[in-house]
Amino acid sequence: MNTFERIKEISKERGLNLKKTAIEAGLSENAIYKWKTQTPQSNALQAVADVLGVSVDYLLGNTDDMHANKKDESTADLIAAHWGIDLDNLSQEEKAIVMARARDYVKGLVDAFESK
Repeated sequence: MNTFERIKEISKERGLNLKKTAIEAGLSENAIYKWKTQTPQSNALQAVADVLGVSVDYLLGNTDDMHANKKDESTADLIAAHWGIDLDNLSQEEKAIVMARARDYVKGLVDAFESK
């Protein structure tokens, strides 16, 4: 599976289409589609990885561990502790869902404060 296919798959799992994933990453709405034939820039790939709650290495196919980045795991631990969630009983995919929902929640709060 190539980078484009991984992004498409994980976006779908997160309830996003590629256009929405790109926009949330601060990219043009068709940017990810171009990655079918072009190599993405590292900063754009990192932005997409952040939106999807996975590591860049996962998107590149260098690992099958979605969260090879320790920063992601410590962030998940902080969120879980705050909300009283026991991460030990969750799969990696369930942890990623917690992260995606938390990111959406925080983004909504920030947007609400910025619109005041």
